[in-house]
Amino acid sequence: MDKLCITGGQPLKGTITISGAKNAALPLMCAAILAPGTLTLTRVPDLRDVASLRGVLGALGVTTDYDPASKKMVLDAATISSTVAPYELVRKMRASVLVLGPLAARMGEARVSLPGGCAIGARPVDLHLEGLKQLGAEIDIDEGYIVAKAPQGLKGNDVHFAKVSVGATENLLMAATLAKGTTVLHNAAREPEIIDLGNCLIAMGAKISGLGTARIVIEGVTELKAAHHSVIGDRIEAGTFAIAAAMTDGDVLLDGANIDHLTALVHPLHLAGVDMIAENGSAIRVRRARKTLRGVDVMTEPYPGFPTDMQAQLMALLTVAEGAGMVSETVFENRFMHVPELIRMGANITVHGHSALVRGVKRLKGAHVMATDLRASVSLVLAGLVAEGETQVHRIYHLERGYEDIVGKLGGVGAHLRRTTDDDA
Repeated sequence: MDKLCITGGQPLKGTITISGAKNAALPLMCAAILAPGTLTLTRVPDLRDVASLRGVLGALGVTTDYDPASKKMVLDAATISSTVAPYELVRKMRASVLVLGPLAARMGEARVSLPGGCAIGARPVDLHLEGLKQLGAEIDIDEGYIVAKAPQGLKGNDVHFAKVSVGATENLLMAATLAKGTTVLHNAAREPEIIDLGNCLIAMGAKISGLGTARIVIEGVTELKAAHHSVIGDRIEAGTFAIAAAMTDGDVLLDGANIDHLTALVHPLHLAGVDMIAENGSAIRVRRARKTLRGVDVMTEPYPGFPTDMQAQLMALLTVAEGAGMVSETVFENRFMHVPELIRMGANITVHGHSALVRGVKRLKGAHVMATDLRASVSLVLAGLVAEGETQVHRIYHLERGYEDIVGKLGGVGAHLRRTTDDDA
């Protein structure tokens, strides 16, 4: 099994090019189901999750021509040959459930396996299903599959989400584009990835207003058409590398990052003693503003609050900061699974329910650690960058679901790390 071997102590200096956002690319790929024409996406990251979703779409009859060098993908959904997304494909990745809304909207039916993904707590799809019911779909669960039927098509309606859900917002946003009449999504998610999906749908002919607010209005159309769209930069990747620069006392330019998507990270990093400064409108320079880092408190919240997908990375920073910081997780349970692994490296962390008190230590020490999910795995990489000696991060397949060429990107700015297998000498 593959692992990363990291020798800490090197300040990161140079430029890192930020990839297209995984969390934007996946729903955009699903949007191709809605139109018989081709959808051309650029800046699509070369990731395991992208490959997994290509497999799901292929099972439905959607062709996906992808060039990893140019990051261009051409999706053709002229013929939907099946409305079944099978378990053996969907189990690999939770985002596969995003084919449900588009299939029900265009084909009037869908049979989609209940999804898998990172083991970071219960993430039920009940909001997706309740929303589709409000658009007139009949929903059943049959032998582990979600079965949606709308033989007469979906009908516009007011949909009130009981809580903010990115996935449910995306599924209903796509489904409503082909529904008869007007749909209003209340308490909708406001993430940049939602806006990106909406802009792509508009390019395909959808009528949408209110993107970026909690109230999105969609006027249904009879058909969507071919379009071209460029995926936004990955704010989580950018935030991760910003923390890497801060922890190593480096100076890194994040090329292709939008600071407006990272406002919730800029403030706590500023309090911790780190500057994030926009340059040339499409880049961010990150470096320390003071010699040592300071502990800060953060609480994860739906956008525009502090992102749950940055919680583990910030915790890694706090392990080597002066004083103490409190990290409170309000979005997902079981998202502190990286804590025991950081403690193996010498971190001082105490968990109380949904909060973790992190007392900074002078130095971490390299150790063998195990990745448990995507963001937890990268927090261990960050810790390894500043640890004394060598850190070996095992089970890095989690990491490769969401970070494109992390070895090349970190190595390009001075990190000492290599990918190997447990069998290597």
